[in-house]
Amino acid sequence: MQEEVGRYRSASLPAAQDERAKAQMQRTMTVEHAKALDASPSAPPPHMGAEPPSLRSLDRLSRAALARATRGISPNALAKTWTDWAVHIAQAPGKQLELAQRAAMTAARLNRWLLYSVADGAHAPPFAPLPGDRRFSDPGWSQWPFNVFVQNFLGAEAWWAEAARDVPGLARSREAEVAFLARMLVDMVSPSNIPWLNPASVAETAKEGGFNLVRGAANWLDDFDRLLAGKPPAGTEKFVVGRDVAITPGKVVYRNDLMELIQYEPGTDKVLAEPILIIPAWIEKYYILDLEPQSSLARWLVERGHTVFMVSWKNPDARDRDVSFDDYRRLGVMAALDAISTIVPGHKVHVCGYCLGGTILAIAAATMARDGDNRIASLTLLASQTDFTEAGEIMLFLNEEQVALLDDLMWDQGYLDSQQMSGAFQLLRFDELIWGKLIREYVLGKRDELTALTAWNADSTRMPARMHSEYLHGLYLENRLSGGRYAVDGRVITLRDIRAPIFAIGMARDTVAPWRSVYKVNLFTETDVTFALASGGHNVGIVNPPSQGRGSFQLMTRGSTDPYVAPDNWVAAAPHYSGSWWPAWEVWIRATGSKDEVDPPHVGSIERSFPPLCEAPGIYVHG
Repeated sequence: MQEEVGRYRSASLPAAQDERAKAQMQRTMTVEHAKALDASPSAPPPHMGAEPPSLRSLDRLSRAALARATRGISPNALAKTWTDWAVHIAQAPGKQLELAQRAAMTAARLNRWLLYSVADGAHAPPFAPLPGDRRFSDPGWSQWPFNVFVQNFLGAEAWWAEAARDVPGLARSREAEVAFLARMLVDMVSPSNIPWLNPASVAETAKEGGFNLVRGAANWLDDFDRLLAGKPPAGTEKFVVGRDVAITPGKVVYRNDLMELIQYEPGTDKVLAEPILIIPAWIEKYYILDLEPQSSLARWLVERGHTVFMVSWKNPDARDRDVSFDDYRRLGVMAALDAISTIVPGHKVHVCGYCLGGTILAIAAATMARDGDNRIASLTLLASQTDFTEAGEIMLFLNEEQVALLDDLMWDQGYLDSQQMSGAFQLLRFDELIWGKLIREYVLGKRDELTALTAWNADSTRMPARMHSEYLHGLYLENRLSGGRYAVDGRVITLRDIRAPIFAIGMARDTVAPWRSVYKVNLFTETDVTFALASGGHNVGIVNPPSQGRGSFQLMTRGSTDPYVAPDNWVAAAPHYSGSWWPAWEVWIRATGSKDEVDPPHVGSIERSFPPLCEAPGIYVHG
């Protein structure tokens, strides 16, 4: 065991003193100051409270209808972004001349290259796609005239990127919004998205005599019918919950109005004394952590001698409009811990949270530490943010005006639907999730083959109105948790009170919880923090079983007395490992526990009023 632990042992780097001082200032805010800043998240924002006068309700109904049509994206906010940029660019003659000069140079480079490309085709093109842009990887794009289309597009793309950059007087946040919107609009006219300018679609249509277009039309009609009927995407029928996915043996041992608690059956003769509780996000169904047997984290842990409990959240509807963010802590995390403490008495619990589940788990852990509740053996945060100042491109859609529009939509419905929630996330991957899909499925006539993970992603949930509003306002907009202004039961909590060791993992290509944002847990805690940076995105990076032999990760530990290490310095110093991060985490779990092996506990406890209620995966997952 010591050899395994030693494999992942690591050192620290010198401190970044300015960041440490800044964090300390945030930590030492007084309770009185926090209360003065309205720290309590228990009450909904004013606009989510009592019913406004009837005439003002017309305004909210109108805005709710607008939000439905735009999938929660505020057109007013987008218009303000463009107007702000246009006003500032109009007041910057120097910048205008720079852009005019760049346009002239771009045209000259294109014309010069065009002459040579027609003559011999041996000269290198003047523009190259951005790193990671695979739209023009097909060999047909290097042939005339498609190479001309590509170069004209890449030249325009580079010009618009420059037009959004370094505009005098334009705020940096607004500059990022302009750059994103400009990129999105330019991508709409990419030759890869225009069938008759795309060599792959032209070749496929010629090869099949147009039958690909017939299949594409059939795909479109099928998708349209599924949309109207509220059916899941084509192919999801191959991944039925309880039959193909979420099939690790277990039983629901506790249920309340918000969640079910699953206890998985033991897979070994002896188990580690401390059980593991996994808190998934309630934005999606829990079974991303219990997919097919070969990719199930729950099954993998059980087979290695762990007693595993999993929370399965209820999919709320309009009747749950007043469920608060703190309800997920009380009726979710704390209720699950209370049940586990009864079923497996006398032992601490390793708690693990994924995405939003990790955020509420960190809040619960800080609250427990404040109140002297020491039942937590260790805290694991999987792609979970505790600070939201660097939450990534999603912040482009989470300003005050955008959130106000969502508030009106949720006020009308009582919840935020998954389709309405997905609008912003789809725009973040505009070319891949929208245009790329249109070309593949409706022009080439090729259905994207669904995997268990993509089928899970389509099985989305709703968000209660009050909870989601509190989450957006209190964490994303006001950043109360790491700012020392988040209160539970009227008293401020702080992450530095957590004494249990922390394992936090960020994903290198995560656009939902960027790894630098996840890494900030190091700034606000004073316990041992082991941080891992894994390859992959928000979902693929997490679901990475060792049997697949893919991916890589870096790992390093900062002791409770070690100085803070800036993220760039961490990346330069942290050792690299190939394969999945799962084994390293499991070694860490063992090292932070008592290492005692005991007989497996019974599934549930009839004598302690926690009888098994039904077989896993339970009933809430089907809602």
